[in-house]
Amino acid sequence: MPTALISDIHGNAAALRAVLADIEGRGITRIVCLGDIIGYGPEPLECVDLVAQKCEWSLMGNHDFGVLYEPTNFNPGAEAAAYWTREQFDSVPDPALKTKRYEFLGRLRVRVLETPPDGKRPILAVHGSPRRPINEYIFPDDTVNAPDKLKGVFDMIDGIAVVGHTHVPGVFTSEPDFYPPDEIGKDGTYEFSAKEKAVINVGSVGQPRDHDPRASYAVLYPEGVRFFRVAYNIDATAEKIRAIPELNDWLAERLYEGR
Repeated sequence: MPTALISDIHGNAAALRAVLADIEGRGITRIVCLGDIIGYGPEPLECVDLVAQKCEWSLMGNHDFGVLYEPTNFNPGAEAAAYWTREQFDSVPDPALKTKRYEFLGRLRVRVLETPPDGKRPILAVHGSPRRPINEYIFPDDTVNAPDKLKGVFDMIDGIAVVGHTHVPGVFTSEPDFYPPDEIGKDGTYEFSAKEKAVINVGSVGQPRDHDPRASYAVLYPEGVRFFRVAYNIDATAEKIRAIPELNDWLAERLYEGR
């Protein structure tokens, strides 16, 4: 069964709705989320509700953790956004609904390991990296600047790992190398070889950082992975960010540039 992989929604409900509609239009019924449902964006409650409704399971990202516990090691803008986001959860007047949402955040998983029915190519899902599931970044330039780091990552997987966190989609191979979607073949599809290990970053739904402002997600098949981009109403999200004093206007501006 194909699985749609979404990540790093960051409170951007307009982008999430567009991606979910695109997934549905392709006839894909299984969706999982790799974390950072909230943080930065203006509609955290709607995003949590949509993920709870549409995804089979979701992981905990560093921003989900920061809102639920403490936003440690965040820059000032991210920290302010985390505290504002927490206020949105706390100010819900319905006690049952407030509890339901907090319980959902509290149940977010740190890592998921799935083994396909054929027993081949296990799939490890984490937000950041297999070494530090919530917080460690795997950057494209690590292939040049930190090959030992990538070796440590690949030593911890037996098949395929799927991640988010950097907001930059593409495939890491154990050479090490990194292939963005426009370099991996027809229609943004990367095909696995027989015993290959790979780390797949699915990109970001709500705040892409690869200079393409369209929402990013991927679909995992037994034989490979395909990346998709979806346009959405950036103006709608940007206007909502600018209307909230606690959210830095730069969080709106970066959406137009995909950075």
